[in-house]
Amino acid sequence: MTIFVNLLIITLVSMNKNLHTPMYFFISQLSISDILVTTDIVPNMLHILLNNGGTITFIDCITQFYFLCASETFECLFLAVMSYDRYVAICNPLHYTSVMTNEFCVKLSTMCWLVGILVTIIFSVPPSMLYFCGPSIIDHFFCELVPFVELACSDTFIVHLDFYILAVPILITPIIIIVVSYTYIVVAVLRIPSSTGRQKAFSTCSSHLIVVSIFYWTIFSVYIVPTKVLTRSISKILSLLYTVFTPLVNPIIYSLRNKDIKKAIQETYHKCAM
Repeated sequence: MTIFVNLLIITLVSMNKNLHTPMYFFISQLSISDILVTTDIVPNMLHILLNNGGTITFIDCITQFYFLCASETFECLFLAVMSYDRYVAICNPLHYTSVMTNEFCVKLSTMCWLVGILVTIIFSVPPSMLYFCGPSIIDHFFCELVPFVELACSDTFIVHLDFYILAVPILITPIIIIVVSYTYIVVAVLRIPSSTGRQKAFSTCSSHLIVVSIFYWTIFSVYIVPTKVLTRSISKILSLLYTVFTPLVNPIIYSLRNKDIKKAIQETYHKCAM
């Protein structure tokens, strides 16, 4: 279902000329990231559930962690890019087309992917060098960093140091950009004299705010909240939200609340029916 809905968004944006705008380009990029997360986590998770457990090699475990981390890092950065897009659209509408050009949007997307890939390469090296001497049983449905590192017999200081040097700024910096962008957006919207204009302006941001809230709330709960506060069961549920639930609801939130997407679906359906 997740792959189908996200592929539908990508197909609609690529085929429909009315959707060839920065906002829908960003939504399609987000769908690509959601597909990567889903294909990385869900097949192995279903195998574990159906067989009441499963085995995975050390290399496969690190590989799974790498692709998840790269996709999530990209999404962290890209949600900030999308908030900047909304800021320009609402606060500087006359300059929107000159600022958010196709070339600039592609550069922003490429930069987010490259940063996600490079940061994850650096971040994946310390865990891959850990020494394991005891029973290697990960109490989780995928190779999550925290339970994985807990199994190590060697010193894990460099892993934790690497996390705070790389991962925390990757989480905090986009949040600062999002908060600043929406602060300016709220100020600009409140200056609109008509209630209809204010409602229309807020409606263009509501989908993005919902996605941001779900994504960052779960990520922060899993990685920033001290591990002693969360039980392992709660940690699994929160991980399930950002690895399985979020990739499914992201395109649904954007499509169900968006008239252009609905119209594109109807037009595509009529073309196929003819």
